[in-house]
Amino acid sequence: MSGSEKIKAKAEQFVGKTVRKTAHVLGNKTTEAKGSALEARGKAREVKERGKGHFKH
Repeated sequence: MSGSEKIKAKAEQFVGKTVRKTAHVLGNKTTEAKGSALEARGKAREVKERGKGHFKH
């Protein structure tokens, strides 16, 4: 996993989780869903990059 992609993945996960939890506390379901989507996108990016590493030999 390249360094920049790893940072992007972790940043998306962190921001998504923060947005999701804050929106949940405030009762904003739309923003909560957007935070969940951002967090999921970060996790997907991380899985994709990990998969690329398995095929490089």
